[in-house]
Amino acid sequence: VQLQASGGGLVQPGGSLRLSCAASGRTFGSYPMAWFRQVPGKEREFVAGIRWNGYAPKYADSVRGRFTISTENAANTAYLRMNSLKPEDTAVYYCATQTSYGGPYNAWGQGTLVTVSS
Repeated sequence: VQLQASGGGLVQPGGSLRLSCAASGRTFGSYPMAWFRQVPGKEREFVAGIRWNGYAPKYADSVRGRFTISTENAANTAYLRMNSLKPEDTAVYYCATQTSYGGPYNAWGQGTLVTVSS
């Protein structure tokens, strides 16, 4: 299983970005996938999660109402649309998936850097 995250970049506060996560190596059905982020010196934190079939989206309180997670199941691709970005959203963003129900997030992408700054 391989995940490839992309779409990061530099954006001004209040701006938007869309991250993509392309998955390959198997079919993912309704397994959960998620976006996490990490700032140097801090623990990786959950941002948003969804099942690959598009069901059951959930969000961290810090991004609810600003970020939208979605999937294109037939293409094994997930997205994170980020609106109203804040400087505190600056981080490396990772996508990850479970490959068994109830298991850990055991397949991770390489990360894509999002910098929110004027």
